[in-house]
Amino acid sequence: MSPHATGRHHVHRLAAAGVPLAVLAALATAGPAAGAQAPGARSADPYVTRTATVTRTATLGDIPLGAFSNALLPGTVVDDRGVDLGGIGSDIYPAGREGEFWTVTDRGPNGQIKVSGTKRRTFPVPGFDPSIVRIRVVGDKVKVLDAIAVTTSSGKPVTGLSNQQGRDEAPYSYDARTPLSYDPDGLDTEGIVRAADGSFWLVDEYGPSLVHVSARGMVLTRYVPKGLDLTGADYPVMEALPSVLSHRKTNRGFEGLAQLPGGDLVLAVQSPLSLPDAEAGDASLTTRLLRFSTKRRAVTAEYAYRFDPVDVVDPSEDETSELKISSVVAVGGNRLLVEERTDKAARLQLVDLGSRANILGGRWDDDTTSPSLEQLQDPAASGVPVLSKRLVVDLGKVSGVPGKIEGIARVDHDTLALINDNDFGMTDGADAFDTQGRLVDSGVETTVTYVRLPHGV
Repeated sequence: MSPHATGRHHVHRLAAAGVPLAVLAALATAGPAAGAQAPGARSADPYVTRTATVTRTATLGDIPLGAFSNALLPGTVVDDRGVDLGGIGSDIYPAGREGEFWTVTDRGPNGQIKVSGTKRRTFPVPGFDPSIVRIRVVGDKVKVLDAIAVTTSSGKPVTGLSNQQGRDEAPYSYDARTPLSYDPDGLDTEGIVRAADGSFWLVDEYGPSLVHVSARGMVLTRYVPKGLDLTGADYPVMEALPSVLSHRKTNRGFEGLAQLPGGDLVLAVQSPLSLPDAEAGDASLTTRLLRFSTKRRAVTAEYAYRFDPVDVVDPSEDETSELKISSVVAVGGNRLLVEERTDKAARLQLVDLGSRANILGGRWDDDTTSPSLEQLQDPAASGVPVLSKRLVVDLGKVSGVPGKIEGIARVDHDTLALINDNDFGMTDGADAFDTQGRLVDSGVETTVTYVRLPHGV
């Protein structure tokens, strides 16, 4: 059968694609980690529960990226430049069985190299196709169970390349010397949830956009801001999001995605909009959450979310622009956990999406409003119904939690599973690759970390 006949290609084909059997065996190794405690288990000592603690850590083994990609869509990657599978820490969502989760990669290996004083965005493996990856935590190992390539209507890879010239960063080769082509199908996938019918919802940073994907990985519809005028895509594109989102900061579109009990989705804009300009966005503490009805295929509410000061989230950081929302998690009713983070620290806040906080369609969605929502020093004093929040846990103070946590899943009332984005082992700069064009790996691994909360959520 043709690899594009069904649109779904399982990662168990990796053995045939050349992944060393020893690697797969290592990933399949079972048995609990030394000293590990079962997720959600309570300590007999009541004093232990007063602080959040790491109860288990598991690490993804090395799987060559070319073998992984070509097992899903043959011929996709010509040269992986020594890069291993990574980046699956863009989000994590429970898969229905203990220790199993759905994860999603981002757009693939990418970095920045400064050329003549200007930073260029590099794509060392331009043929890489964003993928949905099912994993299982087995002792101290993360095992890949399955993978689904995200494809266009005709079964072609969506790629992770920039969409639109003049709006997105220009794509370049690994050494920043050769321009690459833009791809209107390209997706920088981030958040993931799975619907009751087996399909997936993803969010993307480019549009920013909400993407509905079939159980086999085919893009069913991509929802983008009104007026974006994304043409040439090989899948349906619908302009159904507020036009004000077209002011998203470059590479800071949607990153968090949650599914409420009734099926509605909550989308988080990673950083404040660049409204009216980049300077205002970089200085702002106010970003936005949107509620999307999967039944009506429309945004039904919008909320103003206020970050804590950056030095409260991360005492080592003084740049407000480093604040991001990377994950939102539904915890019952209209309640959410919202992750405020920098690359080194993160705090989880509990919020309630009350109907009185809805600002959709008002003056703050008009990009001619001055001052903009992002420019207000105290939005509440200006009559904006900012979401109230309560701190649940400061992950920056929990020993054993890695940096750059981008995905959070609720395991049970007391336990969260965290996953980090290891950026495929890449770093920025010309030294990311050696003189033969092979990756100089950062040594940062993809890790799933279980954290038990002191009071549950």
